[in-house]
Amino acid sequence: MAAKKRYNAFDDFPAASSNGSKLGLPELGVEQQSEEPQVERIERLRPSQMMPDRFQPRRLLPPSLRHAFFSGRINCYQAAIDWLEMAKSDAGIRTEVDRLLMMGSSFNEHGQIKSITGTWVANSAGEYVFQIETGERRFWAACLQYASSGAQEEPLLRVEVVSHPTRQRQVLENRHAEPPSAVEQACEVASLILADLGIQPDSDVADDYEFFRQARGQRMPAGLWERLMPIMQLTRPRMVQLLNILQFPSNLLDQADRYRLSERVLREVLATPREGWERMIKLSVQNQLTSDEVAEIAAPPLPTEGADKGRASRPVLPEPGRQAARTFTHLIRSLDELDDYGRDQAMDEIADTVVAKGNGDEALDLLEALANLIRARLERR
Repeated sequence: MAAKKRYNAFDDFPAASSNGSKLGLPELGVEQQSEEPQVERIERLRPSQMMPDRFQPRRLLPPSLRHAFFSGRINCYQAAIDWLEMAKSDAGIRTEVDRLLMMGSSFNEHGQIKSITGTWVANSAGEYVFQIETGERRFWAACLQYASSGAQEEPLLRVEVVSHPTRQRQVLENRHAEPPSAVEQACEVASLILADLGIQPDSDVADDYEFFRQARGQRMPAGLWERLMPIMQLTRPRMVQLLNILQFPSNLLDQADRYRLSERVLREVLATPREGWERMIKLSVQNQLTSDEVAEIAAPPLPTEGADKGRASRPVLPEPGRQAARTFTHLIRSLDELDDYGRDQAMDEIADTVVAKGNGDEALDLLEALANLIRARLERR
């Protein structure tokens, strides 16, 4: 008996013909009829027939590709190719791409377990496309898998047509799929507020974050926060704190989102002078700072003897020496948390690396000087 072919979400329905789908789906790039296409509740569509929601609170596509994609200059597969190329030189992007590729490969092995939801809308050219409500990760997973595999035929994905897409469903789907970053949570709160107030996004706005920032200037009607709490599973003060994150410029929001900086870290950065935000975000990303460490770095220096104590001290960013001190302290703490075997292994590797790079003598001199300073302070106790 012949072996039964494994279910494949990419090819379990026949491809659409050139003059229209066997399922009654519209073809992109050909003249469309004026009436909305008649579709069933469950359909199979190619990614080129779909379009993610540009104002979805969870932003997957990197900022440098968003405008070209959403303006129609590149299609989903060219965006996927460019995305894969960017992942080669950016660790934050590579982490996201790897997760999506794993999802895409699971479609081949296990099939698409959950449908993409959305509705048919007319684009600027008058053509109908399926606008995604939930399931954008599944959409990009299929695009990236197709772009990286060299497949000849487009994948087919299962979609469910819904009559009234909602921001609430988007947020609930996002939170169930993967814990959102602090920036994503801020956008979720903002999108729910704007949806409750009936404020729709303007497709002409150049900066997507400007849509979400509108929520901070709104007068909240009675009962709004209570309606949001069951969805966000957060208290009102916590949601207000998240909204404050949207004060950052868009480029810093993108960085904080990509490297998933926590709300507490971002709150401490917000408390520093605005002109120092970019550097503080960069330091937080590079050194994986905690909120306490950010607060320590941003704290004003103690007044020195003879200085004007009545003069206000302006918070300063760390000098290289302070950064070095923090890095070394972190190393000591990390080594102390290891067991004896792990600590010996780590110290062996450090010694090998230092000597291999030709810094052995300098390291010994520095460590001996540091040891003398530590002994002197211990003796003064």
